[in-house]
Amino acid sequence: MIEGLSHVTFIVRDLDRMAAILTRVLGAEEVYSSGNDRFSLSREKFFLAGGVWIAAMEGEPLPSRSYNHVAFKISEADYEACVERIRSLGLEVRPPRPRVEGEGRSIYFYDDDNHLFELHTGTLAERLERYAKGREAAE
Repeated sequence: MIEGLSHVTFIVRDLDRMAAILTRVLGAEEVYSSGNDRFSLSREKFFLAGGVWIAAMEGEPLPSRSYNHVAFKISEADYEACVERIRSLGLEVRPPRPRVEGEGRSIYFYDDDNHLFELHTGTLAERLERYAKGREAAE
C-alpha cells in the first residue's frame, strides 16, 4: 500500500529556467543541485514546495501540450499575486476551464517544456460537496 506521494519529476531543457519558475511562482526552495555530477539519468535539481519534493532533470521536453497536469493548492488570497508572478516570467496562462460555482478557482500555465501546472484554491472535500449539491438539484 502506498504511504503518500514521494515526488514529482519534470524533464526540462534548462534547469535554471525551471528553478526560476518553481522558486518564483510556487515559492519552492532549491535543496539540491547535482552540478555536473550524474547520479541519475542526467543533471538534476531538487526542490521543496509546500512539503512536496519536486525533481527537475535535464532532457528532451514533451513534444506537445496536453491537459495532463499537476495541481498545487493555493489560498484564494494569493490568487492574483500568483497570476502576476507567472506573467512576470513570460509564461502562458491558459483561460480557466468552465467550472461550477463553489469548486474553487484555478490558474493554468505552461512552462517552456510543455508541462501544464495548475494552482487551485479549492479542496477535494469542497469539490465533492459541490458536485453532490449539483446532483441533488438535477434530481
